[in-house]
Amino acid sequence: MFPIVIVRQYEQLVVFRFGRLTGVRGAGITWLWPIIDRGVRVDMREFVLDEPAQTSITKDNALVDIDFVVFMQVADPEASVINVQDFIQQVRNLATTTLRAVIGEMEVEEVLSKREEINNRLRMKMSEETGRWGVEVKAVEIRGIEPDRDIQEAMTRLLTADRTKRSQITESEGERQSAINVAEGGKQSAILEAEGSRESAILRAEGQRQAQILEAEGFSIGLQRIYETANQVDSNTMGLQYLEMMKRLVEGEYTKWIIPMDLASMAGTLSNSLAGVSSASTDGAGSSNGGSDAG
Repeated sequence: MFPIVIVRQYEQLVVFRFGRLTGVRGAGITWLWPIIDRGVRVDMREFVLDEPAQTSITKDNALVDIDFVVFMQVADPEASVINVQDFIQQVRNLATTTLRAVIGEMEVEEVLSKREEINNRLRMKMSEETGRWGVEVKAVEIRGIEPDRDIQEAMTRLLTADRTKRSQITESEGERQSAINVAEGGKQSAILEAEGSRESAILRAEGQRQAQILEAEGFSIGLQRIYETANQVDSNTMGLQYLEMMKRLVEGEYTKWIIPMDLASMAGTLSNSLAGVSSASTDGAGSSNGGSDAG
């Protein structure tokens, strides 16, 4: 062994003298006494522990093959030399047993869907053990999970059934939405039709109202004119009209007559009028005879 040792930048040198730890020396040139001193190099760089696929059994007794890698780094060179014989081999064994313990607490569906959770649990459990070895586990990454063939076939059938179910649900939702749209359209059509009928009925009622108003106004005007005309007709004319009416009644085929109550007064008025006419005629005749006698 050479007394002069060159320690690289990424290394630490753990020195023992007569078998007792004397310290850790960093990068540079270091003097070691021959025979009495011994140095152990420790690589301080982060490195990857590539594990082959490990077969584990899940909580529901399913076999899965898991391929993963471990990223770690020596944090304490003294502990990595003194507390463990070969920390790399120890970390490899620890990774395998910890993986099986974690997978055994989960069902196969959880193992397939919660990969990130498995990574975190592996890292935390391994860090609890590797700390006393002076090794820090930086990360654990699962590269692949392959379940047993029977599990794969069952999962394929389940996936197909789930897709069929979702397809049927989507189709039924589409039919439901279509029926809702049709019903909504019918509802709107019925509302518009009802509003149209209502507007039409209102317009018809308004037209009938206006027609009745106009008819009533016309009837009122007619009555007004009749009243005005009747006020201008003298009693003699009214009496003659009553006589004409009686004549038509006598000539008719009716057996029942309705005689106005004021016929007697009208008859009296007519009689007086006729008497006046007769008197005027007699006076006219007398005057004519007197003239003849005088001649």
